[in-house]
Amino acid sequence: MADRNLFTDKVKITIKSGDGGDGMNSFKSYKGKPACGPDGGDGGNGGNIYVQADSSMNDLLSFRYISKYTAGDGERGGSNKCFGRGGNDVIIKVPLGTVVKDFETDTVIADMFEDGEKKLIAEGGRGGKGNVRFTTSRRHAPNFAQKGEKTQPHILALELKVIADVGIIGFPNVGKSTLLSKISAAKPKIANYHFTTLSPNLGVVKYYDDSFVAADIPGLIEGAADGAGLGHDFLRHIERTRMLVHMVDISGTEARDPVEDFKKINEELKGYSKKLAALPQIIALNKCDVYGAEENVKAFKKKYGKKYTIYPITAVNGEGTESLIEGVFGLLKTLPPVSRVESDENFTYRKSGNLGFEIYLDDGVYVVVGDLVDMLCRNVVLNDPDSMAYFQKILREKGVISKLKEMGVKENDTVSIGDVEFDFIP
Repeated sequence: MADRNLFTDKVKITIKSGDGGDGMNSFKSYKGKPACGPDGGDGGNGGNIYVQADSSMNDLLSFRYISKYTAGDGERGGSNKCFGRGGNDVIIKVPLGTVVKDFETDTVIADMFEDGEKKLIAEGGRGGKGNVRFTTSRRHAPNFAQKGEKTQPHILALELKVIADVGIIGFPNVGKSTLLSKISAAKPKIANYHFTTLSPNLGVVKYYDDSFVAADIPGLIEGAADGAGLGHDFLRHIERTRMLVHMVDISGTEARDPVEDFKKINEELKGYSKKLAALPQIIALNKCDVYGAEENVKAFKKKYGKKYTIYPITAVNGEGTESLIEGVFGLLKTLPPVSRVESDENFTYRKSGNLGFEIYLDDGVYVVVGDLVDMLCRNVVLNDPDSMAYFQKILREKGVISKLKEMGVKENDTVSIGDVEFDFIP
């Protein structure tokens, strides 16, 4: 059985909006008068698929157990001009900061940024028209109805990118979680071993009448940008932060060189994303209460003091954290707010309205294919004169006849449209 405590921030799901219901082909009938005119109603529209941001969710774990979402199909139209019932919509709730992508093309469809925000992802198929909708001044009793539109399944990639102003980064066990617990109300798991933090922790840091959101990112290690350790899985969570607090264990008690640690983490940031490496950084030198740390602080400041603002702290007792918070706020005032991931706001999986066609010459036969053909195959009743007249009218209006002539079709040449083959007559 899967570990339900395992943090999940990237999943793949399959969605399908509902098919449209078929239109009804029916006629009024009274006792002694069996056919008194068409009265077939339209089919109902298929249900839509929406994605909605929900602040009560923390990760994408639930999608590991339910990964297929299908909206309801529209019902068939009824007699007496009754419309079919529309299919039920499906609303997929995701955590704030979830980026929705088309899995095949990697197109960003939406960045679910604000609580309650709702985005139409897949439109349901349109219901087919009943035969009463095809009556005209010359066609009084159409004996055909339109079938509902069919929809196709699509695969989405959901990727969680934590929304925070400040990302707290560094090697494992440098005190990131301890710092977050001291400067905010967050209660992350803290222990004296590597990789205590297995998921990003968020905390709101108050500063007089203002505040900012800080994220404790699981520890990076050398090679994280290439997939080593836990760090690679969580680098995406600091992509949208405004700045970084880079924590360094200045005590040297774990036989590591603080200067080298700092250089290695920045190399990992650069290896993953130049944009990430360019984020403003404030350095927090932690564990300054340990014997020998004072000399290490001096050496570190000598190396990086001109390029970075450096704060010596002891996170376990809160020493130096007030100055650190003040420095963070000072820098945040100069930076733009957290921004959304750029997305195609108009992107929605739609079947409606796309009635394109192509014509191929295959062994002397002109073959017409495309969504227009699909629509005609659903609508045309071959043995009904009115339906065939409608078929010919659409071919003229949509430019199929013109295109055939442009390609050099001659009288009595064979044209194939769906399952229909006929001799061309100008």
